[in-house]
Amino acid sequence: MGSHERLEVDASGGCQCGAVRYRVSAVLDTSHICHCRMCQKAAGNFFIALIGVPRDAIVWTRGMPATFNSSDKAARGFCADCGTPLLYDYFESKHINLTTGSFDDPSRFAPRFQFGLEARLPVFADLPIQAEGTTEETMADLVAAIAATNHQHPDHDTESWPE
Repeated sequence: MGSHERLEVDASGGCQCGAVRYRVSAVLDTSHICHCRMCQKAAGNFFIALIGVPRDAIVWTRGMPATFNSSDKAARGFCADCGTPLLYDYFESKHINLTTGSFDDPSRFAPRFQFGLEARLPVFADLPIQAEGTTEETMADLVAAIAATNHQHPDHDTESWPE
């Protein structure tokens, strides 16, 4: 992913519980998903969605991510309290990659590329899964029970944590 365009933005994000928050002033036009086995394990999922952020464009506004060196060349960052995956840091790069889903508005950074195709599950080559509806439509009872006891941090900055 050689040189990519720097895009000035004002965006914030953080982990599920709110212990770690960040603000970015720029991103690179590198929003992508990675299917490699290391990313699958780091995300605990079929792939991970990431976007490059120049190192000088990120400020940690609450807490700091814990890290695990997934190799001698890179670390994975996550919230030590709730476990939310937050970043991939290839040490020799001029940028880090933040998890797109940890942004308060991840829809701003739709994936443009796919990597790690050697480990991509065949189903994701042409996703044939039928959409069944919104969470509220398909699990109304569960949604109400969760909403009544929700501990998730809201998708915006807050003065204090926990709120």
